[in-house]
Amino acid sequence: MTPTLADIHAAAQVLRGVADGTPLVPSPFMTEAGGQEFLLKLENMQPIGAFKLRGAFNAVASVMDAPGVTCCSTGNHGRGVAFAAREKGMRAVICMSELVPQTKVDGIRALGAEVRIAGRSQDEALAESLRLVEEEGLVEISPFDDAAVIAGQGTIGLEMMAKRPDLETILVPLSGGGLAAGVALAAKAINPHIRVVGITMDRGAAMYESIKAGRPVEVEEVASLADSLGGGIGMENKLSFPMCRDLLDDVVLVSEEEIYHAMQVLYYEDRIVAEGACVVGMAAVLNGKVTLNGPTATIVTGRNLDMEMFTRIVTGQDVQLGGVTVAGRPYRRAA
Repeated sequence: MTPTLADIHAAAQVLRGVADGTPLVPSPFMTEAGGQEFLLKLENMQPIGAFKLRGAFNAVASVMDAPGVTCCSTGNHGRGVAFAAREKGMRAVICMSELVPQTKVDGIRALGAEVRIAGRSQDEALAESLRLVEEEGLVEISPFDDAAVIAGQGTIGLEMMAKRPDLETILVPLSGGGLAAGVALAAKAINPHIRVVGITMDRGAAMYESIKAGRPVEVEEVASLADSLGGGIGMENKLSFPMCRDLLDDVVLVSEEEIYHAMQVLYYEDRIVAEGACVVGMAAVLNGKVTLNGPTATIVTGRNLDMEMFTRIVTGQDVQLGGVTVAGRPYRRAA
């Protein structure tokens, strides 16, 4: 069933003391760049380094009688499920594609979960997860198309609105839609006039293409600086797709070059180490793709990134993404 504001409040109780209360802090540089007060919700401060702990923990807590849990993941959801399963004493098997950076695979194994590498797409990883459901009786925890997961992510929206009820716009990194759906549900239930914009990369943007087509569609997955926004939304998507379609006011695309520069901005101006997916909202503002009309916030979704690649970015070096080169440039503050 589609989650409600009551479900989000219930999730907040489940998460209390585990994955709640991250800071919402001002970014003076982005405030100047966007012409309006700009705030950062620091979900990179979660125990697993990413917001995904919220939805994963809430979902795992709802299936305690199962022999174990499984999921497909581009990294952070798997880490969240692994953390939650360890806390609850449950078996966890995380299915991932070959495109997932090794640092994220290693992080999940360090939490005690089993990792299965299956194919080169989220769809192939999902097929392996569903096989485990069928053959071993594990419960599949979707990264996004799950009511408990969406409710857990929605607690971010509750916290943002409680801290700043005057927010005019929330810029949400958009992938499978669990975060965007939950945050939009919470924010709009509290203030129906708030604007919620989904932001994603311009290559392999599954939710964007699906909303444009009016139904879930498959896209070619490609390497991206915003790797945690990769993957499909599932051809049988029942929750996150219709919620994003109905609740998001707009979806905006940013390029790899724009993500590269925004990662530098977040590092040099706000002193924050974070994944490429975290900065897509900033990239949209910095490149004039979103106009701000009042206090605005975005979500710094996680810090679980390849530090070698991050070092190349902040030192202005070229970065290879599959067969594509993102040309480096040293960071210079705009005049």
